Order: sequence, then C-alpha cells, then structure tokens
Amino acid sequence: MTKSLRAVACSAVLMLAFTACSGGKDSGSSTPSSAPSSTPAPTSTAPSSTPPAVTPSAVPSSNPPAAPARTAAQLMKALLALADLPPGFSLEKDDAGDDSDVSVSSKDSRCAKLVAFTNADNPPGSKASAGQSYSGGAQGPFVDETIDAMGTPAAARALQKSFKQAVTTCRTMTLKVPGEGSSPISVREVSAPAVGTDPVAVRFTATGGPLEGFEVTMVTVAVDDVIVAVTVINGLPDDIDGATTTAVEKAQATLGASRSGT
Repeated sequence: MTKSLRAVACSAVLMLAFTACSGGKDSGSSTPSSAPSSTPAPTSTAPSSTPPAVTPSAVPSSNPPAAPARTAAQLMKALLALADLPPGFSLEKDDAGDDSDVSVSSKDSRCAKLVAFTNADNPPGSKASAGQSYSGGAQGPFVDETIDAMGTPAAARALQKSFKQAVTTCRTMTLKVPGEGSSPISVREVSAPAVGTDPVAVRFTATGGPLEGFEVTMVTVAVDDVIVAVTVINGLPDDIDGATTTAVEKAQATLGASRSGT
C-alpha cells in the first residue's frame, strides 16, 4: 500500500505549464569607424552622399541564443544521492506498473485541475525528467524526488503558479487504491521551506476509510528552468525541510542554477 500511495503523491505536482518569452539581447554590434587621418589625402571626387549599407552583423538580434536543452542524464546527476541523506536511508526500486490503477477523484468542480494534475504521469510541459525514491526504514520516512526541465524559467514559474492555484481552490478529494479501497483526503497548503523560487507545499491527509491516517507532504520549487519536487511520507517537519533544502541546493550546484532560482 505504501509504495502505491507514495507514487500517487509524487505525481501531485504534474500540470500544464505555459512558456513565456524571455528578453532579448544584442547578438552583434556595429564596428566604430576609424578616426580620420590628421593629413587627409587630396581627392578629386566629391564625397558620396549615399549612406553606408547596414550589414546584418550590425543589426541587433531580438532573440538570445537558446540555452542547451537539459537531458535526463543531467537531471539524474542533480538528484539526491544516499550521501546527501542522513544515515539509515536506502534507495527504493521503482516497480513500473504497480500504481497504474491508483487514482484520485472529486465531485467538486473546484478540484478538477488538481485531480487532472495528480492523475497525470508526467508534466505536460516537461522536456526531460528524472526521479528517485528513498526509504528511511520500514516505518519511514519515505522520500521521493523528481526534477523536471520545463525549458525556460518562465515556464517553471508558471507551473508553480498553476499548482498553487489548484491547491488553494480544492479542499478534499477521494483516493482510490485497488485492493485497499477508497478514502477521502483533505488538501491543505502548508508553509514551504524558503528555498528556490515560488516554493509551494501541500499536505494530503486521509480523513477516513481504510486509508485513514495516511499523510503525505509535497514541496515543489522552481530552480531556474527546472522544477524540483520533494515528497515525504511519515516524516517530521525537520525531515521535510532538510530533504527539500538539500535537494534544491544540490540542483542549483549541479545544474549551474542561481541560488535565487531565477
């Protein structure tokens, strides 16, 4: 049950991101004319009144050179490693297909966006993705991390904005796990660690039924053009803050991102 629920929690950040154009800069500049000679040579012809032709290299470009696209291999290197976590953690294998029938639903139309985001397998705007799961023992805490390249910092910030809006407009959903049953889960935005750009934290708690007591906290952060998402199950506040801060700092250092995330 835990592996299925953990996989569901990790997909809560997946959503449509909107790209925006970044400001341009000059790709070339005109070459200044040489200084006139102090003893100009006489000429028998009148100076031409025709202005000099403007060459393409002298025309500023409105489009900056595109940054190299992130690859899944680069994102994998930016993920947390066991050396970055406290002693006692181990890597967890990802058994593909185990969670294909796990889903959330809601009769409240205000939850439609969050339901769609949570049930998605990958962010629609993601250009590349990497993820890893870690276990702190049989009782946890369990930590999942994903990094998605969104193409531009503007797209990453737009995704964060969309996620925050989806979280704040929804109050309850239903989580269904085949073989376990269904339970209502509350949705509550909580304080996020002050890292990266536009951090958002949300807590999902099963409030009844066979899954009652299950609780998961997800934090998503924009780091330049990528989204770092850290999901913690059965973790204390220090576990959530520590894992998120370490994950963001490693992504910044490995991907050459600014500490502000912009």
